[in-house]
Amino acid sequence: MSYTIFRTSAFKKAYKKLSVLDKEHLFEIVNKLALGEVLDKKYKDRLLAGDFKGCRECHIRQELLLIYRIKAQEIELVLVEE
Repeated sequence: MSYTIFRTSAFKKAYKKLSVLDKEHLFEIVNKLALGEVLDKKYKDRLLAGDFKGCRECHIRQELLLIYRIKAQEIELVLVEE
């Protein structure tokens, strides 16, 4: 199953600040998500609670996180932050 990727304005703003290397790592992860693949354990993918209830978080690298939400046929990239 493949998903359509949607980027929020907060994600787009944060994305502009990433280094080229971080963008490459992010691209790999988003491609896996779009293809419906399960992320490796090294990304520490988990379900969030609180303000981000219904979202998931994965580690692009130790201090860089991707927050995303899976909907019916869409993955919404909510935020990427250090």
